Amino acid sequence: MGGKKKLGLKQMERQQGKEDEAKAAKEKKEGKKAGPPEKKRTIINVIPPDAKNDKIVAEIKKMPVLTPYAVSTKYNVRISAAKQFLLQLEQNGAVQLVSGSHNLKVYKPCA
Repeated sequence: MGGKKKLGLKQMERQQGKEDEAKAAKEKKEGKKAGPPEKKRTIINVIPPDAKNDKIVAEIKKMPVLTPYAVSTKYNVRISAAKQFLLQLEQNGAVQLVSGSHNLKVYKPCA
């Protein structure tokens, strides 16, 4: 039934004053308001790249393995748009489906 004893009123007042001074000094030292840092949001395209563009197809053929995530990060598009793009490339014959389920499809470029 031990534990720390309850502080008296005068001691609580001193402790709270010290904490307030420390907080004010820290904010002054940082030179900005407290709060969460602002994040820069990147704009992601919904429109996939053109599957008939020779330059894009050449870049795709240099990649060893193609997944929707890899394409979406490379071209800064959404994953759903990258899936559509890979389907178009498969229909054009630029890539070949290696393995896949309903969640993830893995492609390889055709030589």
